[in-house]
Amino acid sequence: MGMKRYSFRTFTMEIAAILLAIVFLIPFYFLIGNSLKPFAEILLDSAALPKKLNWDNYAKAWEIMKYPRAFGNSLLITVTSIAGLVWISSMAAYRMVRRPTKYNQILFLLFVAAMVIPFQSIMIPLMRVANWFSLMGSMPGLWFAYLGFGSSLTIFLYHGFVKSIPLEIEESAVVDGCSPYGVFWRIVFPLLKPMTVTIVILNSLWIWNDFLLPQLMLSGPELRTIPLSTFSFFGQYTKKWDLALAALVMGVTPIVIFFLTLQRHIIEGITAGSVKG
Repeated sequence: MGMKRYSFRTFTMEIAAILLAIVFLIPFYFLIGNSLKPFAEILLDSAALPKKLNWDNYAKAWEIMKYPRAFGNSLLITVTSIAGLVWISSMAAYRMVRRPTKYNQILFLLFVAAMVIPFQSIMIPLMRVANWFSLMGSMPGLWFAYLGFGSSLTIFLYHGFVKSIPLEIEESAVVDGCSPYGVFWRIVFPLLKPMTVTIVILNSLWIWNDFLLPQLMLSGPELRTIPLSTFSFFGQYTKKWDLALAALVMGVTPIVIFFLTLQRHIIEGITAGSVKG
């Protein structure tokens, strides 16, 4: 294959992509730069580079927000919620694809339709239902809420990917004496790895950074997640921007590292599930 000529159009597109990337990186500049400034310096000129790196903001924010406990709460909620989503949604999507009954088709359409319902429209009914079942103010209540809100998109993504798995592989496993559960967990689920990684990344970004649902469902400082702990720096009359920005940096760093480590699987998973092979 011959080398493609480097044209002026390609050069223009590369420059445009670089400029667009710089625009998207500007908020990170303000976030990290101002997190290293004293409060007075932030008010004086928030766009300037810090005159002196003030690492005390991070130490104070660490103590005030009780970062280890908030990090543990966020990690526990994220991991358990995603584990439940992957476990339940993968089996549900597989069943809907391999048993395309009228009931399963209607159920899948209901899951897809649920994705367009805004959370604000069902926020009050959700609180009432959670209160009836004594799920308010506890982590289990938040887990059930995330399972409900996240299952629609997760089932939709798994549904498209399962279609790309040849049915002959499962038939061979059945002939060899594999049970229905064995076919799924030993044969099908390992083949879902690209889509599973994609789902884990997307839901991790959502659950880790979510503020509204934990604010509604959890009560007490001992259950605060990182977004809730960061919000404690914003009072009715005062806003501690120096500490809040340091807390934001500490809050987003783990999920950014996680995303950058696994981001290549997003395109791979979505592309592999977009066609039926």
